[in-house]
Amino acid sequence: MLSLLTAAMLTIPDPAGDARGDGGYVLPTRPAISQDTLDLRSFSAQPQGQGMRLTVAFGQLGNPWNAPGGYSAGVTDIFVRTGFGGQTALGDTGLRVRGASGWQYHVRVTGFGTTLKTVTEDGRGVEPLPAPTLRVSGTSLVIDAAIPPGAYAYWVTNSVYTPLSADGVLRPTTGGGASALQAGRADAPVPVDVLAPAGDLGAYTDFTMAPQGETRNTATLILAGLGLLGLLVTLGATIAVWRRGR
Repeated sequence: MLSLLTAAMLTIPDPAGDARGDGGYVLPTRPAISQDTLDLRSFSAQPQGQGMRLTVAFGQLGNPWNAPGGYSAGVTDIFVRTGFGGQTALGDTGLRVRGASGWQYHVRVTGFGTTLKTVTEDGRGVEPLPAPTLRVSGTSLVIDAAIPPGAYAYWVTNSVYTPLSADGVLRPTTGGGASALQAGRADAPVPVDVLAPAGDLGAYTDFTMAPQGETRNTATLILAGLGLLGLLVTLGATIAVWRRGR
């Protein structure tokens, strides 16, 4: 029953032409990076074997840093909610989840490598898991990650890549320069685009993102429903026995 519920592909569209943060970010010109190469267009998730296949589509793919895989414009972060609890800070993006429950898995993708981390049992830290595999398909990145198959909620962000920082992320600055990502405020969030419906500007106003996709833990709800059904059956049987004994 659970396999039937989790087999369908989840696809979430994202508005085109919004890869400039709050609208005022100025992308670097050295190397030149077009807005389309950073512009999220859709996100898909589907169980694949014992893991999840995550597909991120862009307006186009760019390779300004000549990565061997053919893509090096951005740093894509995918945060996955698989249950209740989890961490509420979305890594080092400067954003937080909107709501009480956070994420349990974090995938980071660049043209030079991918990582997967999961929240520790005590919820205070993270630990690494085997690195996902990455391939380019048209204008999409296809990631196979060792995340248990299921119907989940996601937060997806895209930032500018640079080999000149320790983590490969180019952070916004109020200063100028051809190699800088310029923003109008010192505390501007790192991503230039986030997966969100048209008109949802929360990432750049209150620094929060709403989860996209399955926001409830389906397996937990099914188990709870089965437990309630069992309780009702037991109650009905008890009442029947009591009536016969009268």
